[in-house]
Amino acid sequence: MTAEAIETGPRAGTEAPAGDRPLRIALLTYKGNPFCGGQGVYVRHLGRELARLGHSVEVIGAQPYPVLDEGVPLTELPSLDLYRQPDPFRTPGRGEFRDWIDLTEVATMWTGGFPEPLTFSLRARRHLQARRGDFDVIHDNQTLGYGLLGDLGAPLVTTIHHPITVDRQLDLAAAAGWRRRASVRRWYAFTRMQKRVARRLPSVLTVSGSSQQEIVEHLGVRQDRVSVVHIGADTGLWSPDPAVAEVPGRIVTTSSADVPLKGLVHLVEALAKLRTENPRAHLVVVGRRAEDGPVAQAIERYGLQDAVEFVKGISDAELVDLVRGAQIACVPSLYEGFSLPAAEAMATGTPLVATTGGAIPEVTGPDGETCLAVPPGDAGALAAALGRLLDDPQLRARLGAAGRDRVLARFTWARAALGTAELYRQAMVSRGARR
Repeated sequence: MTAEAIETGPRAGTEAPAGDRPLRIALLTYKGNPFCGGQGVYVRHLGRELARLGHSVEVIGAQPYPVLDEGVPLTELPSLDLYRQPDPFRTPGRGEFRDWIDLTEVATMWTGGFPEPLTFSLRARRHLQARRGDFDVIHDNQTLGYGLLGDLGAPLVTTIHHPITVDRQLDLAAAAGWRRRASVRRWYAFTRMQKRVARRLPSVLTVSGSSQQEIVEHLGVRQDRVSVVHIGADTGLWSPDPAVAEVPGRIVTTSSADVPLKGLVHLVEALAKLRTENPRAHLVVVGRRAEDGPVAQAIERYGLQDAVEFVKGISDAELVDLVRGAQIACVPSLYEGFSLPAAEAMATGTPLVATTGGAIPEVTGPDGETCLAVPPGDAGALAAALGRLLDDPQLRARLGAAGRDRVLARFTWARAALGTAELYRQAMVSRGARR
């Protein structure tokens, strides 16, 4: 089913088809950071909206555990949490080891790999097999581990937000020297597993037409097995509020990590250019400050220590007000499989500057109508677009209003839940036909 086909399906506010009983859904997530990163946001909001449709949703996840809304229980499948703060890449104590899966997790980390997709899938398989008959459908949120192959007792639907092979390509291109490139290859070794698993999956769900094509090209999944259901913003929470004062010069962005994919270093370079003409311009980054790396080096190189602020761990209400108070929201990513931060900022009526990387234009709409669009990786174009918006309050108002209208019409979690439930039922019918 194509993105266009999904859009002609049920709309938010409509009832499920008569006679369709509520489903028992296991929603798997191998990580669910509640403050940044798309996977935790996806699980929280999709789970809530599926529950509002009358379905029974149980999230099964590992650290960092997602924050879930009332009515959506969490079953914890703890890992060894090897990447937790403040001691990432730690060596667990002898008493922490429980079984051979734990040993596999540590051994993979010690050799420079990323074990969590594999080890979570193995724990999830063991858990699901012990609970055969409890669920009508199992929904995996991009684990793509070997443990999820074979009979799990219910049909499997897998969300792939975008192929992680794209991240691998960008990180390799940015790596300096053979040692760094070798380290990147070891870290992304799990993508070989994800490619093998993806090709054997009967039902793949993704969030944009761009990601659909990337999944076909990068992972070798047959196109007829990949369905598109757009995700979106919680438009009740992410909404305009005239009572929130606009902060002159504030630009806000979301970046869960200092990685090339997110393009934050290009936004910092753009800010340095912008401040030569607009010294009030400053940047608030929703995410963790990296003590070293390209972004930290760029901030120091351009003397922007007082012009770039990082915030993390704030409440939903604080985050929304932060975006409402900005004169501009910015998505500088080189690639996105969807871009929740773009949809959420647009929903508040905050005008947006965004790149054309990956699926971002599918969300943001045409340049000059619902956003200002620039090529990915072009700091000069970013600076020009940001400066144009800061200098033109009428343009900011027009783009902000048009952006919210676009999100309300196309990108809400209620619509996403309806489309996802439709795919669950299709997967159940297909499994029954194969038996």
